[in-house]
Amino acid sequence: MPFVKVLHGRTGNPIYQVAGKSFIFFRTPRPDAVDPQTGERYPDVIMFWVASEAEKLALIQAPDSPFFTTAHFDGHPSVLVREARLGRLSRVELAELVQDAWLARASARRRAAWLNAHGLR
Repeated sequence: MPFVKVLHGRTGNPIYQVAGKSFIFFRTPRPDAVDPQTGERYPDVIMFWVASEAEKLALIQAPDSPFFTTAHFDGHPSVLVREARLGRLSRVELAELVQDAWLARASARRRAAWLNAHGLR
């Protein structure tokens, strides 16, 4: 995706941004995302921005979906997925997820230019 800058958090976790706005964020282990069996914090949670609450709900409520959310993200336009479960997505689905996250955070001008360049407008 164009105009992407990769930053690194305190622990070296990648944060993907467009024009200073994060759209994909590799989280550090946090108390809101834990294994229900062991209580251990998931070490591999990735946050993807989405366009709307409706899109978020569609992703997390789909049968066999690898996506989830936590109370910390209530009202936030994003979904979470464990890196260990990315294999449940096809390459096309993963590409669409990244593109949609970028589109949700890019400026209107950059979004329109990208969509036009890809014949999607």
